[in-house]
Order: sequence, then C-alpha cells, then structure tokens
Amino acid sequence: MDRPTWIQISDTGDFKRNPSTFRNFISKDPSSQFPAESGRYHLYIAYACPWAARCLAYIYIKGLQNAVGVTAVKSKWGRTKDTDDHMGWVFPSSSTEESGAEPDPLNGARSIRDLYELASTNYSGRYTVPVLWDKKLKTIVSNESSEIIRMLNTEFNDIADNPTLDLYPSHLQSQIDEINECVYDGINNGVYKCGFAVKQGAYDEAVKNLYQALDKCEEILSKQRYLCGNTITEADIRLFVTLIRFDEVYAVHFKCNKKLIREYPNLLNYTKEIFQIPGMSGTVNMDHIKRHYYGSHPTLNQYGIIPVGPNIDYSTTHDRDRFSM
Repeated sequence: MDRPTWIQISDTGDFKRNPSTFRNFISKDPSSQFPAESGRYHLYIAYACPWAARCLAYIYIKGLQNAVGVTAVKSKWGRTKDTDDHMGWVFPSSSTEESGAEPDPLNGARSIRDLYELASTNYSGRYTVPVLWDKKLKTIVSNESSEIIRMLNTEFNDIADNPTLDLYPSHLQSQIDEINECVYDGINNGVYKCGFAVKQGAYDEAVKNLYQALDKCEEILSKQRYLCGNTITEADIRLFVTLIRFDEVYAVHFKCNKKLIREYPNLLNYTKEIFQIPGMSGTVNMDHIKRHYYGSHPTLNQYGIIPVGPNIDYSTTHDRDRFSM
C-alpha cells in the first residue's frame, strides 16, 4: 500500500515534519495588520489533532469563546476534491452528520484544503489544522500552533474573560522553552517518529528518545506539581495533548507500547489534573481521536479497526494537590 504524500521519510527511515507556512501574528496594537478584535477571527480545528487541541485549550482556559469562533472538521479524512485523490480534513455536509463536527460557517468550504486555496491561489504545501482565519481579510493568519497559542495568551487580554492567566510568564520563559524543546522532539513529535518510521533502526531510536523524555517528565513531576514549578504554563498544555492520546492511540497505533502512561503514577495523575481544569475536558473528544487515527492511516491500520479500550476515566481523583500552588 502506498504511503501518503504528506508523510516525509528520510533515507534512514525517519519521519520528518514539514514546517508551517502561514506565520502572521495577531497583535493588541490596533494599527497592526491583524489587530486583536472580538469576532474577527475563527479557529478551525480537528479534535483528533493535538496541535489543534492545544489552541482550543487556550480559547477555553483564557475565556475567549465569545471573541474567537471555533469550527471542528470531521474525525476521519476524506476526499478533499473530486478532481484528485488527495485525502485530508473535510467538513460535514450538515451539523447532524457527525457529533462534534460542523459545516464551515464562513466560506462554505468543503475541506481545509479549500481554505488554503482561498488564502493562496498558488499554495503547494500541506493542508493542516489548526487554521486561524481572518474573516475581514478572508485569509489565513497562521497555521502554526506554537505561535497561535502565544497570540491567544497575550494579545486578546483586553477581551478575554480570564486575562490574568499568563501561561508564558517572562520569568519562566527560558525554562519553558527548554522543556518545550525536549517535550516536542521526544514526545509530541516523538510518537509520530515511532509510528511512521519505516526502518527498524529509525523506530528503535525514536522509541528510545520517547521513553527517555517520558521518564524525565515523570521524574520532574515527582518533585513539583507542573513541569516548570508549581504554576501551570504553556509547557503543561503542550505535554497534555500527547499524554491524553497516548494509551488510547499511540501505544497501539504508533507502537509506543514499552510503558503506558497509566503505569507512570505522576504522569497519570498530572494528566487527570490538567483534564479537570475548567474547559480542558471540552478539548478532548476521544471518539473523534480514535476514529481519526485508526481510520485515516490505512498504511498502519488497513481495515480501520478501532480497539475497544482502555477508556480511561480522567475525571477521577488525582493526587497533585499534595504539592502547594
């Protein structure tokens, strides 16, 4: 079975992730090209995608639901055009087609691909989520989640319901950046390196790095409540979106089965605590997550069979309050 064109593999069999293309920045400065205005911007997400989920998390925990609209695509990839065989994120034809997914309310787009082609007639990259859309200029502001969350953290504070929450405080930025680098390379992207490796050596290296990073986080969280101390930061949101998918998807689908998150006492309780932060549970649609991964990668799961478990209840009691805030 042919590998999808979006999966880029090196000569050594390693999975490579292409960089994002749209890198504009919304600013609180009203004279900027993209000023922070209530009702002007719209976030397109897939619940299955961890990069999109962390942007949605910021919408909820910063209290921006009334300022930035959100639309979720269908869980499984579909044909994005009738004229070719490209498979990608698509919108449902009605709000009742799939629970949690909605038709595009702004442009009537059939797919995320349509939005990219509306924004740039000569676009030739991947059609990824998240997409932060400017309704006024009818274009994509950004498709880089790490930069979108920074905008949502600071630039909308004048219209946010929770403006005092700062997930990237100045005194912790160097520490957050250091943790982010480890977590991204070893864990966030690390699970993909395991899952899409096409040579044993590439997989072995990826899985070694993944578990070294998980062990490091487990050790950190045995001594303090969050990754950068006793205050929740951007680093925690970025780690959470992978942890919440790990046992349900990555352990099976991406062959990350050396040790499960529920076997790490600190990581498990930490995941529960973040899940229970008001708004965070709304970013986790496990039905969408499982249907996407197991149903959209036929090179890994030819028949689209969805495993029955483990169905972990992250709303149960955790022990993280043993650390002072």
